[in-house]
Amino acid sequence: MVLQTLEQELSGWAFASFSAAFPDATLEPDQVSVVATTEKGFGDYQCNAAMGLARVLRQAPRSIAETVVQSCDAPASIGRIEIAGPGFINLYLDDGWVGTRLQELAEGSGRMGVPEAGAGKTVVLDYSSPNIAKRMHIGHIRSTVIGNVLDRMHRFLGFRVISDNHIGDWGTQFGILIMGYREFLNQDEIERDPVGELERIYVASNDRGAWDKEWMNQAREELRKLQQGDPENTEIWKRFLALSRGEFESIYEKLGVTFDLERGESYYRDRIPGLLDLLKERGVAEESEGAQVVFLEEEGLPVCIVEKSDGASNYATTDLATIESRVEEFEPDAIVYVTDERQQTHFKQIFAIARKMGVTTHLEHVWFGLMRLPEGAFSTRDGNVIQLTALLSEAERRAQKLVEESSPEMSAGEKEKVARAVGIGAVKYADLSQNPQSVVTFSWEKAMSMDGNSAPYLQYVYARISSVCDKYRNQFPDLDLESFPIRVSEPVERQLSAHLLRFPEALLRACGQYRPNILADYLYELSQNYNRFYQAVPFLKAEEGTRESRIRLCGLVAKTLHLGLGLMGIDTPERI
Repeated sequence: MVLQTLEQELSGWAFASFSAAFPDATLEPDQVSVVATTEKGFGDYQCNAAMGLARVLRQAPRSIAETVVQSCDAPASIGRIEIAGPGFINLYLDDGWVGTRLQELAEGSGRMGVPEAGAGKTVVLDYSSPNIAKRMHIGHIRSTVIGNVLDRMHRFLGFRVISDNHIGDWGTQFGILIMGYREFLNQDEIERDPVGELERIYVASNDRGAWDKEWMNQAREELRKLQQGDPENTEIWKRFLALSRGEFESIYEKLGVTFDLERGESYYRDRIPGLLDLLKERGVAEESEGAQVVFLEEEGLPVCIVEKSDGASNYATTDLATIESRVEEFEPDAIVYVTDERQQTHFKQIFAIARKMGVTTHLEHVWFGLMRLPEGAFSTRDGNVIQLTALLSEAERRAQKLVEESSPEMSAGEKEKVARAVGIGAVKYADLSQNPQSVVTFSWEKAMSMDGNSAPYLQYVYARISSVCDKYRNQFPDLDLESFPIRVSEPVERQLSAHLLRFPEALLRACGQYRPNILADYLYELSQNYNRFYQAVPFLKAEEGTRESRIRLCGLVAKTLHLGLGLMGIDTPERI
């Protein structure tokens, strides 16, 4: 039996009830669904299908709702059903059932009721993808952390995931860089700051080429030699890769990001001639002014060049070869790309051409808005680009200060560990709590806030719960906490419990819509509900039975925070 979320269970019951109440009507499951309510006064879940079926069934929505409610038996999870307004069916969870369900989750595998909805499916996730010989700056963090959360969520849901860091390691810039390496390299600087020195010599070489035509001609020649396998240029190119990857790996280690594959653009270059032949043979590509292009007027897209007039390939060609390779090797159900908004047209073109090639795999571009400072967009020219290494170091420094103030008695080693968890978590959550397609304005004040929608706030709630549970164990060491049932009685207790049961739906929506902020919103609301619960009722001073029920409920909140934040790549220290 496949595990279902509560929303799915109730939707199945509602569809069966509507079908039984109107046996002569042909209904589809997507016409009848149950969703969690957003207003406390309208039950815990709500079915609005009566409105949508009024024309089909030729009855007033309220009459339809009344017929369904009168003829159906409520499932065990529902304590009360009400009809509101023109025909809304409001469902109230049964308190006893809620307690039993929470107890099952507390004693379960730790999945908090989340089904393995992706079992048997394969997804290739393409994210981060920095360029060789360029330092990662704050603008790179969005693809890296958004992609990594999608990676973690898909794996948790049972998908087979192939995460690929598609490094930018091939292209015209390497001819310019090879020239700069030979002419402008500072050996001391390449050892002190490898990628910074590579950036410097590239700029110097490119500037030289702006006024020296012979220099640029020679750069093109060095590129041609590289592409043809010249041993000397290949060795220099490999050094660029090694120096750059060393810096990338140190950043990924701090972020807790790993990949299954790291295949740069160069990995697919041998496939390009065959790909171009295929496009020509199938009439997908045609000659225009000496170049090979694909016309995409029917798709409402501009023409896409797949081979330049000088015979060189480009990003479009490489990306098509990459899709072809991934489909052949992994037979994925979907290939997902996580890049910024500026590449929307590019991927629309690539996906359209892939379909013309016969690719049936689902192709998805998860695009995101750019990140800005409060004073405006990042600009290399204006000198306000923050390098990612500097950003993460500053995050840890600020978190260290916070930990020093809140827990001065903590050992130095523990403070460092907690500071890393809080600082890195703050940077990640500042991004992940936003709709990916929005522009993110990064500020330290918001990222490090202890009383707003931030990672430190959620981590503090988790640490507070850990403290409560520790105090219980110290005060009542002889009691078997797990032997006491979870009971739901107080309104604030019930509200927290109902929200806990919605975790599976939140995770499925976040993954299905490629929006980690849905999970972040859920966790923030859970923390707010917990704090209201914490302030409204006694815990350790409550009578036996009630006390244990509430401590167990606290444990479930902590379990959910730990799981949810873990899926966002954020650690949950026991103390802050």
